[in-house]
Amino acid sequence: MKIEMLIDELQEIVDEAFTLPLSGGKTVVNTERIKEIIEDMRSNLPVELKQAKSIAADRTNILNKSKEEAERIVQEAEDRSKMMSQQAEERAKNTVKQAEEKAAALVQQSEIVSRAQMQADDIIANADKQASEIKGAASAYIDGIMKKADEELSKNLADLKRTRESLRNYQLQSEKKRGAKQNNRKPLQ
Repeated sequence: MKIEMLIDELQEIVDEAFTLPLSGGKTVVNTERIKEIIEDMRSNLPVELKQAKSIAADRTNILNKSKEEAERIVQEAEDRSKMMSQQAEERAKNTVKQAEEKAAALVQQSEIVSRAQMQADDIIANADKQASEIKGAASAYIDGIMKKADEELSKNLADLKRTRESLRNYQLQSEKKRGAKQNNRKPLQ
């Protein structure tokens, strides 16, 4: 039996019910038959309705997993960025320290004082340049990870929108079919 037929049968039972005198409008119906019809309706629910429920549950799981993955990626990127920045600072400090030590040794040699100063300046400049390059690489790396996370979230959102659109189309088709069947129904006499 189809759901529409079961609903029609319920309507007939309600229409055929008789009113109890002095009961304030309460009616008597065949409850056993109504229970049977309700059980038939449950067993005849369209597969698409069950699928829609499953899709809705899947959508929630996908969103939760995507959110967790994005948070994990961002945390990893932040951790890696901090580590790279610390390494860059340590390298820069070591390079500056080495440059200062070299410069101090060169200064002690009077005939090459000016050359030592120039080399120290070059070393410091190179150290600053390396530190800037490492920081730039770290920023580019983080940007790449965040872009990947953004693309994944956008993809999941697009999948979710397609699923919702499919569900809406199914509901509209079901409503059209129901409306067409109701228009074709003959009035009860």
